[in-house]
Amino acid sequence: MSAEMSISLGPGPARRDALTRRIRLLVAVTIAYNVIEAIVAVTAGTTASSTALIGFGLDSAIEVSSAAAVAWQFSAREHTVREAREKTTLRIIAVSFLALAAYVAVDAARALAGTGEAERSIPGIVIAALSLAAMPFLSAAQRKAGRELGSASAVADSKQTLLCTYLSAVLLIGLVLNATLGWSWADPVAALVIAAVAVKEGRDAWQGKGCCAPTAAAVPSAGPDACGCRAGCGCRD
Repeated sequence: MSAEMSISLGPGPARRDALTRRIRLLVAVTIAYNVIEAIVAVTAGTTASSTALIGFGLDSAIEVSSAAAVAWQFSAREHTVREAREKTTLRIIAVSFLALAAYVAVDAARALAGTGEAERSIPGIVIAALSLAAMPFLSAAQRKAGRELGSASAVADSKQTLLCTYLSAVLLIGLVLNATLGWSWADPVAALVIAAVAVKEGRDAWQGKGCCAPTAAAVPSAGPDACGCRAGCGCRD
């Protein structure tokens, strides 16, 4: 074997336990933040008749269920039990995404057809801006730990957190355009973007795309593979 190749068996027991604790902490923070975000967004969206804001709030609620599913998976002390729960956790995450996409798409189409017009929402703008600032850091931390641990569900949940960042940006643009220029159509259009991204992420989670369990394989030691996973962590297609 050349000097550029190495055998990776994944993290050892001590490192795996440390990564598991880190994921549990990140999941707990995600749940706490998104509960607050969901309440604020749905309340503000209902008040302003904003499809995008309500959809964003429901995404936050779904992200809570996704994070709770990951928390359930990692509540098991035995590594083999956590692996057995992986597929179920991914299915829960996928169904959550697709349910969100269906609801938001229908409501956005209704809004574009002229049934209801969104009003300006300052609380919505504030919560979208806060999420845009906070979510990237939370997502990156969980994705890094999930990839090193070789957990597809942790990576999928981090992608849902990252989706929240994208949705925050889309929502913020839509709300600002509506508040400053009176473009009420920007709200349902932003909601449709949210639905489209949710469909993609739901499909990826259902197919198990992401890092699978670390495998004993000869891999380049220089860096991540094509999927962005660390050395020794295969990819699911």
